[in-house]
Amino acid sequence: MVLGIGIDVVQVERIRRWKEVPGMYDRYFHPQEIETARQNGRRGVLSLAARFAAKEAFGKALGTGVEGFALRDVEVVNDPRGKPELRLHGNAPRALAAFGGRRVHVSLSHEDDNAIAMVVIED
Repeated sequence: MVLGIGIDVVQVERIRRWKEVPGMYDRYFHPQEIETARQNGRRGVLSLAARFAAKEAFGKALGTGVEGFALRDVEVVNDPRGKPELRLHGNAPRALAAFGGRRVHVSLSHEDDNAIAMVVIED
């Protein structure tokens, strides 16, 4: 049964500007997300923007926003076929369990100016 659905849109330029602010990427992104974006060169910012949208969408699907966990505790990874998945760290697994969630689905998309993510939580 679906317990929660969240969606978020992020302007890519917002994430691009964060690169110039010391510590901003570290505050919101898991270290592996930052490394993957670095390896993707100029297109890495699109990846980070979509991942930031996924973190926000996860909080919206929980119905709590980002209360009780840090955004960097929600890591977006890709399976061997490229399908995005959420890997939860720190307090994020507890937030999901407290909500009654067992499965999390995520979908990402981005263009030059915007990135979007949708998260569905099931019991």
